[in-house]
Amino acid sequence: MSLNNATIKARLIEKFGDQVSGFEEPYGMLTFEAPKDMNLKVMQFLYDDGELRFQFLTDLTAIHYPDKSGKELAVVYHLHNLADNIRIRFKVFTDINKPDIFTATQLYSSANWMERETYDFFGVNFVGHPNLKRILNVDEMEYFPMRKQYPLEDQTRIDKDDAMFGR
Repeated sequence: MSLNNATIKARLIEKFGDQVSGFEEPYGMLTFEAPKDMNLKVMQFLYDDGELRFQFLTDLTAIHYPDKSGKELAVVYHLHNLADNIRIRFKVFTDINKPDIFTATQLYSSANWMERETYDFFGVNFVGHPNLKRILNVDEMEYFPMRKQYPLEDQTRIDKDDAMFGR
């Protein structure tokens, strides 16, 4: 039988019960979330299970939701089953004041630099990462530029006339 989203969802619920939630299928990609302290257990299950075999980490990033109190940062994993050519999206949420998430570098080697980049831009602290330091920004930066803490445009600029931009 071919692997599909319904089978993956059923296996996850069978293994983790109500600890996995928020199942959606935007554009056909199964998306779900779990508590942040479960990220490695869920990914290890997805990796090791003989039927699921999600053994390739395609992407890892974060999203800042400033209006979600206690869940301001979401770490998003895109996993790929190469044998059946199926991708899934897995999210874990964390508080922006204590953004600690367990590292996935022992399970997926590709997580190394992606976690460093996510730390660099969003400030997510990947606990257990072998070399968690800035990768693209200067070490002296004391902020994380991809957080939605700053206005999109500099409001003090005088060289921009809104009339020139149709506003």
